[in-house]
Parts: sequence; structure tokens; C-alpha cells
Amino acid sequence: MKYRWDKKYLYWGITTFAVVVASVCFYYLLFHGSTFSKSFRNLVSITMPIIDGLVVAYLLTPVMNMIENKCIIPLWHAMKLDLNDSGKKKIRFFSIILTLIVVCTLIYGFFSMVIPQLIKSVQSIILQFPIYINNFSIWITKLLSDNPDIESFANDMLNQYSADIEKWLNQSLLPQMNTLLKSLSLSLLSFVKSLWNLIIGFIISIYLLSSKELFSGQCKKVVYAFFETKTANSIIDNLRYIHKTFSGFLGGKILDSIIIGIICFVCTSFIGTPYPVLISVIVGVTNIIPFFGPYIGAVPSAILILLVNPLQCLYFIIFILILQQFDGNFLGPKILGNSTGMSGFWVIFAITLFGGLWGVFGMLIGVPTFAVLLTGFKAVCNHMLTKKGLSTTTSLYTEVHEICGSEFIAKDSAIKKEENRKSILYFIKQLIKKLFDKKNK
Repeated sequence: MKYRWDKKYLYWGITTFAVVVASVCFYYLLFHGSTFSKSFRNLVSITMPIIDGLVVAYLLTPVMNMIENKCIIPLWHAMKLDLNDSGKKKIRFFSIILTLIVVCTLIYGFFSMVIPQLIKSVQSIILQFPIYINNFSIWITKLLSDNPDIESFANDMLNQYSADIEKWLNQSLLPQMNTLLKSLSLSLLSFVKSLWNLIIGFIISIYLLSSKELFSGQCKKVVYAFFETKTANSIIDNLRYIHKTFSGFLGGKILDSIIIGIICFVCTSFIGTPYPVLISVIVGVTNIIPFFGPYIGAVPSAILILLVNPLQCLYFIIFILILQQFDGNFLGPKILGNSTGMSGFWVIFAITLFGGLWGVFGMLIGVPTFAVLLTGFKAVCNHMLTKKGLSTTTSLYTEVHEICGSEFIAKDSAIKKEENRKSILYFIKQLIKKLFDKKNK
């Protein structure tokens, strides 16, 4: 007798197995979370060269596509060469070579101009730091002598907290110097290891760039194999949206920060700010972080300028405020547009949340990541509202008091409706009362 396989039992078996596995995983995460976290960090550490390669390939892909489509392919057609499989491989090879040459030239040119200036600035700061401290002390003394009230307040605060400061230096800071030196040594080793991983990742990125269409096709093939066609189409569309959001935001933010750094260098050089190259690099690099980045870069720069020339520090603060207004209201929107589609509140929320989780890296990718999550949540809400036959227009819900069927009733309309209902009930009650009164008579 032939055994008949019932798909229903297979479905329930897979569901039961998935529930048991999920329960075990939840128990393990709940009571052994530290072990899982350590294992996850070890896995990330092992695969870091591959992760670096994926990131580098992702960042180089737009440059390679532009070189390939705008330069190599038109030149290939102009030379009347065959565009067969062999020709496409040659085109891709030359595109990768030119991409690496262009990127490496830009990086070398940038660092060859900036690094000597940075070294010169740092050396000057180290050599003249005692002079800066002395000048700053003289300026503070003069300020206090011209303002006796401030001097009295400062002396009281110094006398009040001097014992606490001395105690902190002797009992907290000095005993921790060995730990600090050990941390610096470990940080140096970590930097060397990260640099080695980046070199390996750079090599991996070349292989990824050379066969990016093949990898993309293989990923799509897997998605269509494991999901229904409609679901697979939806997954691929969502991945395209994620790519568009991240590439648009990160690419636009990098370009915006480069322009801000150049403007900062030109203007600080014009107004005579000390160490314009160093300050412009700090401002430009920190500007990549949305919202908080300009302030993160402005604070140490202002402190450095304050030690050299307090008046120039005031000019610099005014200039930074103007520059950030220009960036936030004109340059940023022109370059980025509305790439995330989020309000200011959600931008601050995303930066705070992901910055707390992953530090500076989280602050950098927090906005596009949260934009994707928020878009997915909106899509789920709209889908559920559509299934219920309700509108997905947000403005209809701002003044809504209740929904009857598919009709949106505003608060004023609901109050009037309630008043009318009460008046009708009052009229009916009065009518019944009069009828009973007549009957009793």
C-alpha cells in the first residue's frame, strides 16, 4: 500500500519545530546574552575583512559605474570593438583599474596636501602650548581684575572645589595612568589590525566589483527560489529602496561635508583664524554626522582658537553659526533633497538612539537606517488600514473624533451630532411624558 504524504502534517511539524527553536533561542538570549554577545563579536571580528570589502565595493560602485558608462563604453564603441562577453570583461577590467587610479590619486592628493599642514599645526601647538596657556592666563587675570564680582565668584568656586580636584587627581587620575597606557597600546594594536583588515578588504572589493552582476543575479535567484514570486518582487523592491536611501544619504552627506570643509578653509584663512587647515578638516569630517556633527567639530576647534586668540574664537563661533545655517537651510537640502523623508524630530531620535548603541558609527548610519525602518512600519500600517477599508492619508486623522464605517467624523461634527441626539431624546421624553399625563387625566 502506497503511503500518502499529507502536507498539512508537514506544515504543522515545521511550525512546531520553528516554535521550539525560537523558544530555545529566546531562553538562550535571555539567560546567556553575554555569551551570545561575545560569540557575535568574535564572528564580526573574524569576518571583518569581508565586511570591509563589501563596504569598500559598495562605495566604489558608483564611481566605477560612472567611469564605465561615461568613458570606457563610449570609447569602446568609438573604436568599433566587439561588445561580446570577452569585450565586457575587458571593459570591466579597465573600469576597475581606472577607478582605483582615480580614487587612490584623490586620496593621495588630499592627504599629501592636508597631512603636512596637520603635522605642522600639531607641532606648532605642542611647541607653543606653554605660551598659549600663559597668554590665556594673562587674559583671564585681566578679565577678572576688570570685573571684581567675577573675580570674587571665581575665587570662591576655586577654594570650594580645589580640595575635590586635588583628591580626584591623586586618587582617581594618577592611579589610572597605567590603565590608560595599556588602553593606548591596545588601541594602537587594534588600529594596526584594522588597517590590515582594510587592506584585505580592499583586495576583496576588487573581486566583488569585477563580478557584481553575477553576485546580484545569484542573490535574486535565491530570493525567487525560497519565496513566492509576488513576495520576492516585494523583497527586491524593498532592497532597492534601502540601497537608494543609503547611497543617496551617505554620498550626498560626504559631498556636503567636503564642500563645507573647503568653504571653512577659505573663510578661516580670510579672517585670519589660527590653524585653518586643521580646523577645516575637523569641521568637515564631523559634519558627516547629521545634526550634532557641526557642534562636535566646532567645540574643540573653538577651544583651540581660544587658547591662541580669544577674539578670533568669537569670530570663529559667529562664522560657524552662519556656515551651519547656510548648510542646513540651503546647501544640505540642495544636495540631499528629501532622501530620508523624516522630520527633524525623527532625525534627532535616530541619531540619539543609534549613537547610544554604536557610537559615532551609529550616529553616521542612524538616519538612513531609521528611515528604512520607519518606511517599513508605515507600509505595514497602510496595508492594514487598506484591508479595513480606511484611508491612508494622515491629514484625515488629525481632527478625527471617531470613524463610522469609512466615514471620518471630526470633533466638532461629533459634538454637534451628540447634541442633536440628546435633543431628539429630550423631545421624545417630553412627548412621552405629555402622553402619560393626558392618559392619567
